[in-house]
Amino acid sequence: MLNSGGAGAGRNLIVVVDDDDAVRDSLRFSFVIEGFAVRSFSSGQHLLAEPSLPPGDCFIVDQNMPGMSGLDLISTLRDRHLTAPAILITTHPNAAIRERAAEVGVSIVEKPFLDFALINSVRRSLVQSSGQHINTQ
Repeated sequence: MLNSGGAGAGRNLIVVVDDDDAVRDSLRFSFVIEGFAVRSFSSGQHLLAEPSLPPGDCFIVDQNMPGMSGLDLISTLRDRHLTAPAILITTHPNAAIRERAAEVGVSIVEKPFLDFALINSVRRSLVQSSGQHINTQ
């Protein structure tokens, strides 16, 4: 299931993948308010079923989803040569998840999100990946 936050020309596109409707809607709202374009999906399978994968500037992916974990989805995206930064969101990540995320260069932001932890992590990832300022206008 695809939801659009309104993609404006030149704005950074955030792709959100989370099976929880409330979390997905909340993230979409938060990032649109911050000036980002957003596309959201209810599962990794829905994202991968897109005829043309969205050229996201940053992917926010929930770890615990039915059918395909967040890290498995990110690995599949990397296999498809999508190199945009990815941020894994999860509650209480264990050592194995932390280790696997570190191996593939994926940041983890723990739920519940405090202050602007996720938005700040996205901004840092965008700056690091592009070496430029982010564009939200």
